[in-house]
Amino acid sequence: MTALNTAFCSTASPRADLPRGRHLVSAQALHTYLQAATRAQAKGCDWALFEVSCDAHHAFCSKHIPGAHYIDTQALEAPPFWNAIDDVALLARLGIHGIHYKTTVVLYGRNQSAAARVAHLMLYAGVQDVRLLDGGFDSWHRAGFPCESGVAEAVLPAREFGLPGPGNPHFKIDRTQARRYANLTVSPTLKHALVSIRTWEEHTGQTSGYLYIKTKGDIPGALWGHAGKGGDVNDMSALQNADGTMRSASDLAALWERCGIYRDMDIAFYCGTGWRASLAFFYAWLMGWDRISVFDGGWFEWSSVAPEQDC
Repeated sequence: MTALNTAFCSTASPRADLPRGRHLVSAQALHTYLQAATRAQAKGCDWALFEVSCDAHHAFCSKHIPGAHYIDTQALEAPPFWNAIDDVALLARLGIHGIHYKTTVVLYGRNQSAAARVAHLMLYAGVQDVRLLDGGFDSWHRAGFPCESGVAEAVLPAREFGLPGPGNPHFKIDRTQARRYANLTVSPTLKHALVSIRTWEEHTGQTSGYLYIKTKGDIPGALWGHAGKGGDVNDMSALQNADGTMRSASDLAALWERCGIYRDMDIAFYCGTGWRASLAFFYAWLMGWDRISVFDGGWFEWSSVAPEQDC
């Protein structure tokens, strides 16, 4: 790793409230680094910057942060429920994007939940240093920092991911495990919790939130962990400041505690298909919460498979 990359990777976070604060990068910190680095220093196998979105490569080509590459969430998800691809394929796909488990990866998105979705899957895979741009592309644009256009330079694939399997398999649970959490949720000594990162309108069955999800409602016994307003699945304002940056750790802990959600529980966040749950997961992880995971299938899978048993 170059001396400049080492300096960036060890930079202290201004967020003293977050035990893992260096994994939340401000637009100013990223800009300062990119100004100091030559393009040769800023790219390579030891450090990488990616914009994340779904089927929006055209927007990336129109305008993106200098030096960024592009990852489409569809490369790491698969129908019918848009769950993560299997482990072997996931590690291989990360390698295709030049990512080794020791690569420092900074992710951003125009939708921060999309970037968080990929951040969660990278952490699950075992990438040791995954970071999010706080406030996403909007924070960069709002600060007036320069952008570039066009197709990104080709990525040199990693020769190997460097791990034989996911480094953190406990960061993701499937439907069978989620059913166990749901059954335990009704226990008077609550130690496990399914946490719904959905709008109140979704949680209470006023809307499914998605055109392609027919069933309204939520998983029985799930605790509501908040998301956004008005049934908008792209709104995460309950967990963010007005400018789209992460709320303080004390604010988020208090919000969740009012809903019966505590850091000493085994928590599985979920939403409709995984994006919003991943952002809640990443924020909780930054806060030092360690007994956390994402129920990958979310409401889409739960409501689609044997709904007469589970809804």
